[in-house]
Amino acid sequence: MSFAGQTGLASRVGQGVVLSLLSVWLLAVTLPFVWVVLTSARSTEEIFRSPFGLPENFLDSLATNYSKAWIKSGFSNFFLNSVVVVFTSLGLLGLVACPAAYALARSRGRIYRYLLVYFLAGMMVPIQLLLVPLFFQYRDWSETLTAFLKPLFVLMGNDHWVVSLADSQPGLILLYVSLSLPFTLFVLQSFFRSLPTELYEAGLMDGCGEWRVFFSIMLPLARPGLITTGIFNFIGLWNEYFLALVFINSDQYKTLPLGLAAVSIQANYRSDFGLLFAGLVIVMFPTLVVYVMLQRWLTQGITVGALKG
Repeated sequence: MSFAGQTGLASRVGQGVVLSLLSVWLLAVTLPFVWVVLTSARSTEEIFRSPFGLPENFLDSLATNYSKAWIKSGFSNFFLNSVVVVFTSLGLLGLVACPAAYALARSRGRIYRYLLVYFLAGMMVPIQLLLVPLFFQYRDWSETLTAFLKPLFVLMGNDHWVVSLADSQPGLILLYVSLSLPFTLFVLQSFFRSLPTELYEAGLMDGCGEWRVFFSIMLPLARPGLITTGIFNFIGLWNEYFLALVFINSDQYKTLPLGLAAVSIQANYRSDFGLLFAGLVIVMFPTLVVYVMLQRWLTQGITVGALKG
């Protein structure tokens, strides 16, 4: 056998091994999700009788479990709270992070390097260390805002009103924006830095100001980076449990992860497992949809730095 034939055989064997490993990985990722979806269409008795069996009455059990999860167990309210909190946080995060990341990427002064290091330091602090200071800070801010707005409350005839950042959606949104900002700035400033400076200089030569260059040239080019950070932040905030558990007590403000846990806790863990798996699918489905719809932009955002030059 010639050397070329041996090389071709080795290449085909290597491709076969890679495809086999990728197939195993695909099954390892896909089968648990398929099992969760199928289990959400089964009754608790079926699940205990045969945990890995197929649904006996697929459509009936599916309608029963999801209707109980969505209406009776309040997942519709939990879902709405998650949508409001997460998308408001993402919107505010974009408004704050995009101009800041652009300024950090284009500026060469020493103060901007210090600011970047300051923001990156926020990624190194464990969230557990921040809980107690944040709790007392929210209490102090709430008391200050209540005292400041007290005359307005009296004029409105509601002098008993108080401002409370804890156990409120605005307070949770403020936490999400603040704690997601370091990662978002780190990614976006790297992305803005990778964009061609010639386009920036051409915009200035054509008479555009800094804001016009930013909104008309740089921001559209940074779309893959914006979508990449948006996807990562969406996944993290949509599934966030720890901060919401500490700062949200009222059922009317609970997000989906808290609602899913509350169903088990209220039933002393003797739960309707079909209902729980239906709730789990409700939690997972938006993340899957967002990823499938935006995966092309995610790939571009991740690889753009490697392809530059």
